[in-house]
Amino acid sequence: MSSTLPASALDDLCINTLRFLSVDAVQQANSGHPGLPLGAAPMAYVLWTQFLKHHPAHPHWFDRDRFILSAGHGSALLYSLLHLSGYDLPLEQVKQFRQWGSRTPGHPERGLTPGVEVTTGPLGQGFANGVGMAMAEANLAARYNRGDLDIVNHFTYGIVSDGDLMEGIASEAASLAGHLQLGKLIYLYDDNRVTLSAGTDITFSEDRAQRFDAYGWHTQTVEDGNNLAAIARALDAARGETGRPSLILVRTHLGYGSPNKQDSFEAHGSPLGVEELRLTKQKLGWPEQPSFYIPEAAAAHFLEGGRSGQETEAAWDQKLSAYRQQFPQLALELQQLMQGGQAGLPPGWDAGIPTFPADAKGMATRAASGKVMNAIAAHLPALIGGSADLDPSTYTALKGLGDFEPGDIIAGDRQGSDGGGWSYSGRNLHFGVREHAMGAIINGMAAHGGTLPFGATFLVFSDYMRPSIRLAALMGLQVVYVFTHDSIALGEDGATHQPVEQLAGLRALPNLVVLRPADANETAAAWRVAVQSHQRPVALVLTRQNLPTLDRTRFAGAEELQRGAYILADAAGGKPDLILIASGSEVALIVAAAQHMAAQDIQVRIVSMPSWELFDEQPQAYRDTVLPPAVGARLAVEAGVAQGWHRYVGARGDVLAVDRFGASAAGELVMHEYGFTVASVCQRALALLRS
Repeated sequence: MSSTLPASALDDLCINTLRFLSVDAVQQANSGHPGLPLGAAPMAYVLWTQFLKHHPAHPHWFDRDRFILSAGHGSALLYSLLHLSGYDLPLEQVKQFRQWGSRTPGHPERGLTPGVEVTTGPLGQGFANGVGMAMAEANLAARYNRGDLDIVNHFTYGIVSDGDLMEGIASEAASLAGHLQLGKLIYLYDDNRVTLSAGTDITFSEDRAQRFDAYGWHTQTVEDGNNLAAIARALDAARGETGRPSLILVRTHLGYGSPNKQDSFEAHGSPLGVEELRLTKQKLGWPEQPSFYIPEAAAAHFLEGGRSGQETEAAWDQKLSAYRQQFPQLALELQQLMQGGQAGLPPGWDAGIPTFPADAKGMATRAASGKVMNAIAAHLPALIGGSADLDPSTYTALKGLGDFEPGDIIAGDRQGSDGGGWSYSGRNLHFGVREHAMGAIINGMAAHGGTLPFGATFLVFSDYMRPSIRLAALMGLQVVYVFTHDSIALGEDGATHQPVEQLAGLRALPNLVVLRPADANETAAAWRVAVQSHQRPVALVLTRQNLPTLDRTRFAGAEELQRGAYILADAAGGKPDLILIASGSEVALIVAAAQHMAAQDIQVRIVSMPSWELFDEQPQAYRDTVLPPAVGARLAVEAGVAQGWHRYVGARGDVLAVDRFGASAAGELVMHEYGFTVASVCQRALALLRS
C-alpha cells in the first residue's frame, strides 16, 4: 500500500510511531527507559528504512547487515523496530514489555527475540561485540569471496550511548578496531549528554570526536538528531569510508518532546508518567488514545523494508548458486561454516588429534593444547582466535594460518607471527593487552556465525573478562577460553599472577563448562568437548608446568573426560576404603599418594574430575558409580579455593585446597609449602579413615 502523504509527513508519522509505541510499552510496564527511544528514533528510522540490509521473514540470513543496540536499556525502541519491520514479534509482545514469559525483556536477549543479534545491557559490551562481528565479516569475506561473487558482504551497525563510550571495554575495542581498519563497522552515537543520574558535564567532558579520531576512526557530527537528510548523508559517507570504522556523533535530546523532562535524567530510567506522556503526545501531535497506536501508512511503510529484504536475499541466493558452480569446494566449506553446530563440522575434523604416549616427565597441558589446536585447525576452518598479547605463553598460535591484520600493514622483519602473512584472511587474532574487549569480541564473532572463536590469557586475568564470559554463557554462544598458568604452581610471578579463586568463580556461572585436564590426553579430549559444545562456552584451564602423561594401559582412557569425572584407577574388586578426587595437575599427585597408600594395604579409588558441570549432567546412577554414597572417606585435592568441593566429598570428607593468596618462589616449592605433597595427601587421607 502506497501512502498519499508527502515524504516528510510520512517520515514524521513513522518516527512518532516508533517513539510512542516504545514509550507506551514503557508506561504500561511502569518500568523502563523512555528517553532513548524518544531521542534516537529518527536515526534508527533512517538506518532501518534506508540502509539496513535484512529480511524479517528470515532473520538468520547469513549476509544480512548486523544491527546492535549497545545501549540496551533502550530496548523498547528495538522491539518497536522489529515489530513494525515484520519480524515475528506481534504487537501483543510489545505490550508485554518486561513481563514474565514475554519475548520483550528489559534488555535485549539473543535467542529470545527474533532479530536480536546479541544480548546487551551491560554498557560497552555491544560496542565490542560489533567489533567482533566486523572482524568475522572481514575474515570470511577475505577467505571466500571471489571476483564479483562477494558472498560475504555486509555491514555492522550499532547505536551506542554516552554510557557505552565511558566504559573501558569500549575504549579497548575502539582502539583495536581503529588499528584493524574495520571499514564496515558503523556506529551511530546517541549524543544526548545525559546519563541515568545526571548530565554528562559532571563526568564526561572530553572531545569524543577527537578521541575516536586518535583511535583511527572516521568521525562525523550531525548537529540535529531530527535532521533525517543529514543522518542519511553521514551514513552514506561512512559506508564509503572503507579504511576506517565510523562513529557518527548525532546530537539528540533525551526524552525529546517531553515538556518537563526533555534533556533531564528523569527521562532516562523511569516512565514518563501518565500526565507527562499525555503532554508529550500533545506536543508532538500524536493522539492521546489509543495506546500502542500504529497508523496504517506507517505500518505499510515499515513493511516495505521486509519486502525489499526478500528480494535482496533472493539475489544473494542466485549469486550463491553461481558460486557453487564455479567454486564447489569453497562453497561446501562455506556452507558448513554458515550452518554451524554439529551438522556444520566437516567430516574428519578430529582425525589429526594426537594421542600422547605415556611419559613420566610429560608436558604442560598448555603445550599439549597447542599441539591439539594445530592438529585440528587445518581440518576445522571455523577455528580462529588469539590471545591478549600472550601467544608465546599460552601456546595458541595457529601455525601457517596467517595473522588477521590489514593487508597493507608493515610487518617489519617478518611476514606474520607464524609465517602465514598479514591479511584479513589470517586466523590468528592479536588482541593486545585487552582481555575484556577480547572476551566481548569473540562473543561477537560467535554471534555473527561462521566462526569458532577462542581467546587466551592467564587464568588469573579471566577476572578482567568475566562480564563477557557471563554474557557468552547467557547467550549460549560457542566460544572457547584457553586459560593457562592455572594455579600457584606457576611460580615466581607470585601472588598477583597465581589464581586462587578463579576456578570457583568460573564454575559459579550457569551454562559455562569448565575443563581442567589432568594430562596431555585429557587435554585432547577436552578440545573434542569444546568443539562439540554448540550451545555454550567452554573454558579450558591449563598448566604452565609439565605434568606426567599417564599410561593409559594402566589407567582409564582419557575419552572418559566427556563424563566430567571418571574412575581413573580403582581399588581391588571395586571396593575402596577411600576415594581421592582431583582435577588438573593434582591428579598426578593423588596417583602418587594412592600408590604410597596401596603399599599399606589401603584400598583407594582415584577419580579424575576435570569438569563439575559435565559430571553433574550425568545420570544419578553413573554419579553414584563414581562416588558411591556408601564410601564416606573422600578427599578432594585442588590448588584453588575449597569452595564447592564439599558437595562431592560429603559430610565425612575433606578438601586439600588453597584458601589464601600465593607466593613468589619456584612453583614446586610453593606447592610443597602449601601442602600439595604426597605426604600431606596421605596424612589427610589417613585422618579420614581414622575418623
